[in-house]
Amino acid sequence: MRKTIVTLSVALTVVAGSVAASDADLRAKAKSAGLEVIPHSLPAVADNPVTREKIELGQMLFFDPRLSASGVISCNTCHNLATGGDDNLPTSVGHGWQMGPRNSPTVLNAVFNKAQFWDGRAEDLKAQAKGPIQAGVEMANQPEMVVITLKSMPEYVERFGRAFPGEADPVSFDNMAKAIEAFEVTLITPASPFDQWLEGNDPALTDDQKKGLALFIDKGCTACHSGVNLGGQDYFPFGLIKRPGADILPPEDKGRFQVTQTATDEYVFRAAPLRNIALTAPYFHSGQIWDLKQAVAVMGIAQLGSEMSDEEAGLIAGFLEGLTGEQPRVEYPVLPVETADTPKPRL
Repeated sequence: MRKTIVTLSVALTVVAGSVAASDADLRAKAKSAGLEVIPHSLPAVADNPVTREKIELGQMLFFDPRLSASGVISCNTCHNLATGGDDNLPTSVGHGWQMGPRNSPTVLNAVFNKAQFWDGRAEDLKAQAKGPIQAGVEMANQPEMVVITLKSMPEYVERFGRAFPGEADPVSFDNMAKAIEAFEVTLITPASPFDQWLEGNDPALTDDQKKGLALFIDKGCTACHSGVNLGGQDYFPFGLIKRPGADILPPEDKGRFQVTQTATDEYVFRAAPLRNIALTAPYFHSGQIWDLKQAVAVMGIAQLGSEMSDEEAGLIAGFLEGLTGEQPRVEYPVLPVETADTPKPRL
């Protein structure tokens, strides 16, 4: 009996050792492929020191629909922090019920992207914050009207003064964007199962998710989806090997070409960040695919020239579900009260 117990103990030790070695090997492979954890500390941004006063002001501005001409659309309308940082629509609904041309990207972890928007036309979150406010199909407002609106409310004037001390005229369109950027810096989602696993917690991912991760690396997905955000770092043709149909890749949207006017940038888009991807359906810039496993299969054919089996696509999708991190806890702010001087909504 003693010999049997000893033999069983040795066998269990060998199995446990092989599992640990397997995790260690896969972890090394993931890091070698450029996959990184989300840091728990807030990242710094260029030319905009992040302070508590800016964050608090930016949070109010992020939720304030009065930055739009109609008075009904806020940043949170299209980047809903309760639904993964986007609006879960194929394309967003803007001013006068107009439909936008592209799917709304998540604002969560956007600070880790190389540039903002699908075509990278905004170099940072400050620049991005200005775009939708002025876009006729989105919030349809003008910088001067935004400033008039903000200056009409004494609490905003006071808060801008505290957030930008020493400035002669702190209530400006530029400072509005800086405050929103400061708030968006806080919208990170650390401690996903994948992050915990990459930091050494072997059981944080299931065995199937580890199989999916191995496929994700071996199939070549990390060529575009790496770094902290597993994407968002560079631009690639959509349909590198085989272009999807017009329903997924609308021929009239030529992507980064609209920014650079360079022929080689036709149908080139920023690689989508994959953090919290399980929360942000529908997928792609056209927002036409609602199922994550189907999106994986489409990318396999379009980008890798590989027709994945149903099992392979399912395993990779299961791994991607392990990228959902701790969602930011955001309290809906009480906004400054309007005055007689506050511009009336223009519907």
